[in-house]
Amino acid sequence: MPRCPVCDVPVVLAATPTAPFCSERCRLVDLGRWLDEAYAVPERRRLGDDDEDGADAPVDVPSDDDGG
Repeated sequence: MPRCPVCDVPVVLAATPTAPFCSERCRLVDLGRWLDEAYAVPERRRLGDDDEDGADAPVDVPSDDDGG
């Protein structure tokens, strides 16, 4: 059985209108955590993020054209 992500009590998904939370209170607590930036979606690192000057490294892309 799934559990409420805020208070960890079991939640019957089909019978609980606030699922996956056990109550409206827990749903609002979770929303408040997002708004306070207690949670965050991790950002993927891009090529060149660890360069000293912050510039992306050039990428050599092969060309389909014969140069003619």
